[in-house]
Amino acid sequence: MYLIKLNAISSTNDFIKNLSATNNLADFTVVWAAVQTKGKGQMGSTWVTDEAKNLTFSIFLNGEYLTVDRLFSLNILVANAVLKALFALNLTNIYIKWPNDILSYNKKIAGILIENSIGSDGKVASIIGIGINLLQTDFNGFPQASSILNQYGITVDFELLLNHIVENIKKGTQNLKNNIEEEWQFYHNHLFKKDVISVFEDKNGRKFNGIIKEVNRHGQLVIQLENDDLHCFNLKDIKLMY
Repeated sequence: MYLIKLNAISSTNDFIKNLSATNNLADFTVVWAAVQTKGKGQMGSTWVTDEAKNLTFSIFLNGEYLTVDRLFSLNILVANAVLKALFALNLTNIYIKWPNDILSYNKKIAGILIENSIGSDGKVASIIGIGINLLQTDFNGFPQASSILNQYGITVDFELLLNHIVENIKKGTQNLKNNIEEEWQFYHNHLFKKDVISVFEDKNGRKFNGIIKEVNRHGQLVIQLENDDLHCFNLKDIKLMY
């Protein structure tokens, strides 16, 4: 791991993206910022963070591990890597909310944003952005958000947690070639609301009941509807109400 520490930056993902455009970055180059002023989340959302209270970093992967047909497998192994690092802190009731938010009970404590670029040889270089709420206590306007301090009353060593996550991702990338089914099984074992009747909202604002059965290899959420039919939903098509 080659670590770049910054006091403040708009976005660690954007920093690595700009850096990789003009430099031949080493695999597992990591950019860690104490403050992100314009951190990014899924679907163009922003990641709101108090100054120096949360762990925000990005990892560059050089494209040796991933092909286009396995894009979502990277999402699951990264989510798994974060989950395993939190389990190592003896935290309980940690789940993955599709596609890759990390929840404590039903509160979001971490988010992941992966941006991929596909080369002419079909290999996929990736920038993995991870944000974990560690010490922040005020989430005014974001009722579903929380932090490890709020949820468990403990403080965490920032750098130790970062190193643990990066090492878990390194191990997981080997599974992309050798044993990806193990990663998928772990992901499904910790998928939030799996096999539980839940309320969903579609993109037209209509609510309906369903049961999460799995996430398929395309990254779609497979839901059993009230008539027992299975339907596959993309990220922009549906929202879990919780």
